[in-house]
This record gives sequence, structure tokens and C-alpha cells, in this order.
Amino acid sequence: MTNPLKIVADYSKSRISLEDIDVGTYVTTDNLLQNKQGKVNAEKMPKQSSNNVTRFDEGDILVANIRPYLKKIWLAKYTGGSSSDVLTFKVRKNFDSTFVYYSLFRDDFFEHMMNGSKGTKMPRGDKNQILDFPNPDFKFETQKQIAKVLSDLDAKIEVNNKINQELEAMAKTLYDYWFVQFDFPDVNGKPYKYSGGKMVFNEALKREIPEGWEVGTLLDIANFQNGLACQKFRPVDENYLPVIKIKEMRDGFTGKTEKVKKDVPDRIKIYDGDILFSWSASLEVMIWSGGNGALNQHIFKVTSGDYPKSYYYFELLNYLQHFKMIADLRKTTMGHITQDHLKQSRIVIPPITLCEEIEKKISPILKSVVSNQQQNQKLSELRDWLLPMLMNGQVRVSDSRDGSLGKVEQELGMVAESNVEYWKS
Repeated sequence: MTNPLKIVADYSKSRISLEDIDVGTYVTTDNLLQNKQGKVNAEKMPKQSSNNVTRFDEGDILVANIRPYLKKIWLAKYTGGSSSDVLTFKVRKNFDSTFVYYSLFRDDFFEHMMNGSKGTKMPRGDKNQILDFPNPDFKFETQKQIAKVLSDLDAKIEVNNKINQELEAMAKTLYDYWFVQFDFPDVNGKPYKYSGGKMVFNEALKREIPEGWEVGTLLDIANFQNGLACQKFRPVDENYLPVIKIKEMRDGFTGKTEKVKKDVPDRIKIYDGDILFSWSASLEVMIWSGGNGALNQHIFKVTSGDYPKSYYYFELLNYLQHFKMIADLRKTTMGHITQDHLKQSRIVIPPITLCEEIEKKISPILKSVVSNQQQNQKLSELRDWLLPMLMNGQVRVSDSRDGSLGKVEQELGMVAESNVEYWKS
């Protein structure tokens, strides 16, 4: 049995003053993330005649109503305010807000929104039609149990994300200390520049760099291999590779990811740990961890036969802001960065022995980041596999001890309570 959303939740009618919120507690369609990735802080506060916006509180569910196919949804963890294009649902008594959040987390909900949406370029959901979405009708205790299973998975994902943020910040701080501030260990193990190491003025960069260091381009330290416009096909067996486009860089592989035959050239095959640089439409550098794939033509695979990975990864990452400035000046939709821009780049190149030395320190950190991302991928897949079956009753949560759903119990062992078991009806 199901209940329409209108029985389960109401749109928030409360208002909150802009003076009582800030960029950390203000939510718009822009700072809600695509594909159910939560939210980030807003870039700025709104300029509007009214001094108040829709209020949300902890446990409320926020959904972007512009272009519902982007699947932007967030379960509020505190009080704040939202813009008019963000739907704010307040869950009624006798319904668990986390359970309702996961009910709306399903792709079925966003498809329902799109079916009733109006507009072509910027479709908006119909607020009345949205309230007709059917929600599973479970007892309150069952709702809480289902919500606990799913939120445990997301909690582990969030912990891994926070760990990775710390690891990446640690690695970058070390890199910048050595190769931006030039305080790498000198022959006596002391910070080079701070301890009076000799610096020389470089005309190309218009600044001082350590004596003996060179100036070159990104092409001097790494190879930038374009992917190909692979001819997609409908596979009949496992002899295929998923295609990594900009969308896959952001969201990983999905059921809609294009596929190509495995016999594509080795130079465009991608494996976990490879460095990818999307140069078209969106400029982003990342360490790939989504599994084996084939590269689309709008992304560079960055490698080097001479320099270690941590060096060219952070050099490219540090140069990214400059590339974004170039892209903004060109104001084009596609083809932001070309080989010519790579040739025109100017970077400081340290002795390769120093690059190899820092690689020993940073490489284990980056490997841990990839490992955590791989674990998150498995946890997300497990959550998305469980979600529809929990909601339609195919899988039930029980305190019984006389059996188990083996795969689920095994993979949930790290996050689930020991007295909870998962059954398939």
C-alpha cells in the first residue's frame, strides 16, 4: 500500500529573515548538488526586495524544482532558508522524515516530477502533481528501521568523504610547502627558502625560484592524451567498456552510460588511479576511481614517462584556476583548453630527484583516497540496490535471528547494528 506525498508532508509555509542566515545556511538550486550528492555552501546571499525566504528546519527535505532530472535533494541537518525554486517539505507526525527522504531519493520520484513538469529549456515541476507521488505505507517502527539501514550506508560514505578531504588537504599542504613556498628539505634537512637557500629571479615568471630549478610547460612534465569519439554499440556480452564522459567524471557510471567494444586503443583505456582532465565545458582535474573504462574525446588522460604522478597531478591542479580564467575570457561552451594553452603554460620544474622524494610521501596518501572512493562506490551501489526493494517490500528489516540476506549482511557489517538482519521476502 502507498500514501500520496500530500498525506505524508506539506510544503513549508514558514519564513525566515535573511539576517538570521548566511551562505552556510542558505540553499538555492545552485548549491544543491546534482545526482543526490547533497549540498555545498552558497556563493552569495540573494539581493531581493523581500527580507525573508522560506524557512527549513532539521529533518525537512529540500528538492530543486528547476530541471528535476538533475536530481538535487538534501535532508536538512539544521535550520536555514531556501530560495523560491527549492521545494521544502515538512514531514507530518507519524512519518519518519529520514524514511520519507529516502522514498523521494528514488529515481521514480524525479521521473514523476519530470512527467508533470512545464517548460523545455528550464522545466519546473508542478507543485500539485508532485504531491501525488506514492510513498510506501509502512508502520512507523518499520520506517525507522529502513531509514536506519540506508542512513548507516550514507553515514559511512560521508565519513569516507571527510577522511578524503583531510587526506587531500594534507597532501596538497605538503606539496605546496615544498614546491610553492620552496621550503623543501635542504641538504641539512632544513626548510630551503626559510633557511636562506639561494633564490634567483626568473624573467619568464617575474619572480624568484630556487637556484638550479628550471621553467617549462605542463607538456614538459606530462603527456595529455585525448580520448576518442568512440562508436557506441549495444553489447550482448561482457566484452565492452563503459565510456567516461564529463558526466561520468562527476557521477560515475550509470545505467545510461554509453558502451564501446573492448578493442579500443590502449592509450584511451582508463583504470583506477589514472589522472583525468576535462578540458571541455567543465574544467576539472581528478584521480579516477570509478572502474575500467574508455575515454571520451573531451577529456585528457594525463601521464608521464619521467615524472611521478603526485608532481604532475598537483602542478595541473594548481594551474587549473589559470585555465578557468582563459575559458571565461573565451566565453565558449566547448573547446575551452587546447594543446596550445598547454604549450603556453609556465611552471617551475624542480630536480626530478626531489619530485621522486615527495612522491614517496604523497603516493600512499593518494592511494588511500582512491581506496576510500572505491569503497564509497560499492556502498552507493549497495544502497541503490537495496532502496527500491526496501521500499516495495521485497527486502524487509527484521530483528529475527534465524536467517539472513547473505550479501547484504556481509557488506553492511561495517555500518549496521549487530542485532539487525536483512531478509528477502
